[in-house]
Amino acid sequence: MSITGPGSITASNLLAQNNMMTQLNTLSQQLSTGEAATTYSGLGSQSGLALQLSAQLAAINGYSSTANSVGTTLQIAQTVLNQLNSAGTAVQQAINQQGTFALDSNGQTATQTAAASYLDQILSLLNTQVGGNYLFSGSASNDPSVAPINTILYGNGSQAGLTQVMATRLQADQGTNGLGRLDAPTLSGSTVTLAQQNASSPFGFQLAGVNSTIAGATVSGPSGSPPSVSVDLTSNPTGGNVSFDFTLPDGSSQTITLQATSASPPGANQFTIGTTAADTAANLQTALNTAVTNLAQTALPAASAIAAANDFFSDPPQVVSGTPATATSLTDGTPANTVSWYTGENGSTPAAQTAVAQVSPSQTVAYGMRATEPAIASLLANVAVLAVSSYSPSDPNAQASYQALSQSVRQNLSGQPGTQTISDLEANLASAQTAITNATTLNTQTQNTVQDFLQGMEGVNQTQIGEALLTLQNSLSASMSVTARLSQLSLVNYLAPVTG
Repeated sequence: MSITGPGSITASNLLAQNNMMTQLNTLSQQLSTGEAATTYSGLGSQSGLALQLSAQLAAINGYSSTANSVGTTLQIAQTVLNQLNSAGTAVQQAINQQGTFALDSNGQTATQTAAASYLDQILSLLNTQVGGNYLFSGSASNDPSVAPINTILYGNGSQAGLTQVMATRLQADQGTNGLGRLDAPTLSGSTVTLAQQNASSPFGFQLAGVNSTIAGATVSGPSGSPPSVSVDLTSNPTGGNVSFDFTLPDGSSQTITLQATSASPPGANQFTIGTTAADTAANLQTALNTAVTNLAQTALPAASAIAAANDFFSDPPQVVSGTPATATSLTDGTPANTVSWYTGENGSTPAAQTAVAQVSPSQTVAYGMRATEPAIASLLANVAVLAVSSYSPSDPNAQASYQALSQSVRQNLSGQPGTQTISDLEANLASAQTAITNATTLNTQTQNTVQDFLQGMEGVNQTQIGEALLTLQNSLSASMSVTARLSQLSLVNYLAPVTG
């Protein structure tokens, strides 16, 4: 027979109370933190899954942060591109609204002064930074995208700037006789011939065709090497025109049209019909020589300037090879002889791929940019050539040459079919922005789902915890009361008192 006394009951109660105290502490902590446990091990069998979900949530938060950062960069880049586009439009408008041809003390018009201001603005925009990174430097985001404006325009020591490249190119385009790399027209009997000096040179005029409305006249060419064209007045004309077509260094076209007339002396772009076909051909030869000389002093300098600007803002820059007036080719400029207007990274990787960010578990966005994009280089070339060209008030051809230049610049800034535009660059960035928006939406949805799972595993229902905590407190209070009473019991309490 075993006897259980009050002492053993008290010990049992104390053990139960300790367990309830442990539960009470756990419930109190859950109530204050809202979490089921402070460590993953406290979640028991769900600890591994909770750890995986927490890691996934941290990764998604990182993707979201990257998406926000790249989104900000793209938004600023869009603003810059929009301002570049606006600068080009403003130069066009200035050309359209220009008044009389008036030169300042620097030999420039008010439109050119405005173009210089816009050029400075364009170069500043291309050196825009976001978070300390240059937007248009490719992967070399710590390096400025473009050189200072004065260095670009006027060079740096032995390095030629735009103005020197333009001057050298003009010498190459005009040639030794000033006729744009054409020989002076020649006469043989009743045949007038105009020939290029070189078959493959990129400089000066390129003969593109010859046409005539003169009855009985025979035209031929361009043919031969170097190419030539000819007009044979087999019978003395009574009227009609002869047209000579040329391609200029910037790719533009010009046509000289000469009219046969009985007037003597003839007017501009006319030749007098002589007494014989040979006499008329001699007069045609003289008129053609005058017209070519005039074109070489007006349209050719404008086209040469634009070609030189395109050469300079090429990648790499192109410069005349050899003695300018007799040179027959271009060559790559080097850091020793030519300014590098672009100072960012210039590798073989496509510009967009120079900056790639992962913005969701399955989505990456390419958002790199270089100032050497064709649309940007073209904008720079055309605004810069207008900004730096100058004219002499004493030059009778200055106005015609300036008008040829400004109109070519206006047309080029409108964009040519099949060439990249600033709007194309904006559209590319818009696609990247759309990808980021979609990734952000997906990240948010995934974050919410993962957080709900984790909350179900790690979180607690604080109302239920509060009820359990109150019940446990009541039980613990009752148990402690009973234990206290039992601890006071003794065998003496059960014995009858001794009477005398």
